[in-house]
Amino acid sequence: MAMLRAVAQQRAEMSTSCEPDLFIDGFACCDQMTAHALAKGGYLRPAAGSAPGGRVPAELTEAGAAALAITAAA
Repeated sequence: MAMLRAVAQQRAEMSTSCEPDLFIDGFACCDQMTAHALAKGGYLRPAAGSAPGGRVPAELTEAGAAALAITAAA
């Protein structure tokens, strides 16, 4: 949930590789397995209009926003 919150707060970037790495506040996330799972599971993605290659802003998908909303309501 902390990773999704960081993405929602526009503090995250991700690589555009086949195994996208997540960076929060400019630092590589220490749990890249979870970052990969969130991307592959459809909870976060590269921001719309981002050019491929290197690091790009990360954004939540509808599923990611819904997951955050559910945990905030609980």
